[in-house]
Order: sequence, then C-alpha cells, then structure tokens
Amino acid sequence: TVKGSKSDQDIAVVAVSLSDIPSDTISKIAIAELADSDTIAVGQQVVAIGNALGEGQSVTNGIISALDRSITVNNVTFSGLIMTNAAINSGNSGGALLNSDGQVIGINSAKYADTSVEGMGFAIPISDAISVINDLMDREVLTDDEKGYLGISGTNITESDQQQMPNIPVGIYVREVSEDGAAKDAGIMVGDIIVGIGDEEITTIKELSEKVNSYRVGTKITLKIKRNENGKYKEKKIKVTLKG
Repeated sequence: TVKGSKSDQDIAVVAVSLSDIPSDTISKIAIAELADSDTIAVGQQVVAIGNALGEGQSVTNGIISALDRSITVNNVTFSGLIMTNAAINSGNSGGALLNSDGQVIGINSAKYADTSVEGMGFAIPISDAISVINDLMDREVLTDDEKGYLGISGTNITESDQQQMPNIPVGIYVREVSEDGAAKDAGIMVGDIIVGIGDEEITTIKELSEKVNSYRVGTKITLKIKRNENGKYKEKKIKVTLKG
C-alpha cells in the first residue's frame, strides 16, 4: 500500500503487511543503517543496489563523481543530487547507494541517458530524504471513504509556463471549484493558484491530491494560494476543512 509520495523529490513510501511476508523472508530482513550523507566526498567508493531491468537484485560499484548536482526530468528539476559512475539503469531507481561500510548514503534516482554520455547516475542524499520519508511513514493508510478531498480541478503551472507569462507563479491553477466541495466553502476561487499546504511547497496537481488525500475527512488544513488582484498575484492563507 502506498502511504504517500513526494513527486518533486522522487520519493514514495510503501507499507507491506507482515502477514503477507513469508516467514523465511522475514528472517532475512535486516534494518539498513543510514549514514550522514553530508560527510561524503568526491572520489569515495560506493555500491548501488537495485533490480536492473527487472531481472532481480543487482549490484554495481563506482565512486562519487560529484556532489550537489541538478537534473531536469519531465519538467521537474531535482537538485542537491549525488552523481556517481556506478551503473544505474532502469529498475535501479529506489535502490540503495551504499558507502564502503554498507551504510545507506543515498537513494538511486536517475541515469543521464544520451549517446554522448556514459557513467552519469544520480542519487538523492539520504540526509535530504529522511525528513520526507519520516513524514510519509507517519501517515495513516486511509480507505477512499476516509480520505479528505478539496473539490477542485486544476492545471499545473510550470517554470516553462512562467517564461511565457512572467507574472504567473508556479503552482496549481484552479480551473473549477465544486459547488458542494471543501474548497468552495473555504473561499477558493477559479483562477487562484495553490502553491503550498502549511509550510510545504506544492507545485503539481498530483502532489496536491496525494497530500490532501493523506488527511481524514474533517481535517483542517491551511492552503497557501496566490490570487490575481489588479494584475498582481498576492499570497493568501486559507483554512479548509476537508470533505469526503
């Protein structure tokens, strides 16, 4: 069961019921030890574990090639990444990047694929990911009847859109508001751009839905929006009580 995900950081948490895991598998499971990825250095030896091409567990080795690198995938920019020449191929994403002591320093995320490029894989530093992971782990697994909903439909406003329309902020443009939905009751309007929930930045409709649906019906949340007032977008905070 997917407990939650954060698409702008390429991280998800999945819960598996212990009753669904064979006893011989449980006996072999060990808890991974996490390292402080802030202490790693270029040239350090690493091992990438994954499921390359879906053929079963695989292991590749290499070094840390660079730190604090950024890449853009499907119009989403990921920053602060570890770059390694350890082979990371399809199926490796989500696997562990380990140091020579077997400690997790990163989560394998992407490979730079180009005919002129070789040996450029990227991993999310575990020190950056752990706060997101802990937040997702703490979420309840809710049934559809228990999940909260806003009652809107929206469109992503990306950085590319912003280049065409310099005044518009990145976020979720509200195209429609349901008459009997939570957003309508709270005063959300068509044309508003949702940019956050509480102190967390939100940039896509998928991310917004996943976050909202992680709360129970009746939960009060604070949406951060930007509203066009006389040609200028002004930030507002609106409290919303989620409905089913």
